[in-house]
Amino acid sequence: MWAAYAVSAYGSGVGFGAFPLIAVVVLHAGPAEVSLLSAMGPAVGALIALPLGPWVEFRRKRPVMIAMDLARFAALMSVPVAYALGRIGFAHLLVVSAVVAASKIAFNAAGGATLKAIVRPDDLLIANARLESTTWSSTALGPPLGGAAVGVLGPVTTVVADALSHLLSALGIVLMGGREERPRRSGPGRIRAGDLLDGWRHILTHPGLRALYANNLLVAGLIMSTEPLLAVLLLRDLGFPPWQYGLAFAAPCIGGLIGSRLAHRVVARYGRPRVLRVAGTLRAVWLIGLAFVPPGIPGLALVMALELAIIVNMSLYNPVVATYRLEHTPRERVARTLSAWSIGNSVSIALCTALAGLLADATGPRTALTVAGLLMLATPLLLPRRNHGAAR
Repeated sequence: MWAAYAVSAYGSGVGFGAFPLIAVVVLHAGPAEVSLLSAMGPAVGALIALPLGPWVEFRRKRPVMIAMDLARFAALMSVPVAYALGRIGFAHLLVVSAVVAASKIAFNAAGGATLKAIVRPDDLLIANARLESTTWSSTALGPPLGGAAVGVLGPVTTVVADALSHLLSALGIVLMGGREERPRRSGPGRIRAGDLLDGWRHILTHPGLRALYANNLLVAGLIMSTEPLLAVLLLRDLGFPPWQYGLAFAAPCIGGLIGSRLAHRVVARYGRPRVLRVAGTLRAVWLIGLAFVPPGIPGLALVMALELAIIVNMSLYNPVVATYRLEHTPRERVARTLSAWSIGNSVSIALCTALAGLLADATGPRTALTVAGLLMLATPLLLPRRNHGAAR
């Protein structure tokens, strides 16, 4: 499972920012269009994924993961085919983005349930930290390779690599081995209306999860809303070549390896509540600096320094939250809870990205980055202030 996750993560790392790059370089899109692309895909994907949570819950998880990988492979491969035929368009990118987003939500829901089933409770934090470190190492190595590939082989090269990685991920899930029991459910066999909201019901009635969820919605939305703004600022306004754009986000991901690999030791020494409060606060104070990026090498260095500070704290915080979420969710609700969490993230990201794009179109990317940074400074107020009980 870890190997399958790794190959998919590395493919996504190579394809990081591919759609905004295609929109800017091939379709000559402006800030509003690039932000719309980044917003509409997750939003429509979240809508499609809404009934998938309960659907995943009551099915074997590995076939679901394989199906979602194959769906992402097919959707992504349509982009280079359309580009080769001269038929690529903005609407096509929107549709592919939505399919990929919905498939990712369902895959992650099934993957989280699988992780809880095959890993001992005492090892969940270690397992989540390893997956987190894989995410950051793939983001560190992928974008520079993707930027170089785009410069040499064309703008859709990284989309092909991303598509093939999902095909290999599906093969890895097939090779996991072992026998998976089909989940049993009480009551009617078909999905009921209440099942669609059961994940949110669990999150909102648990004090710790409720606070972490609210914090995560705002942080995820604000951080991801800066991606298309930075693409326009760095690639168009400041004239950064694609390889520097990739490097600006890749090199700081080394900090992700540091934070994720230290998560287990830091929690053992200082306790989970303190780690969540301190790391959750420290990840919020750096985003506003992106509004003041100058051109040239000084600008590249500033982006890398700010991203490093954000990523070190994110990579320490994320596996702790992921472990807390699994520990405090009954096994028969894991897929619905993770699906609800991901859908909320997607909607928040879409809303923040769309609003940031409209603001950037009216005032410029720097103003929109400033507003996002100021709002980010308030997010630590949403963190839980005490430990809400041990896992049962």
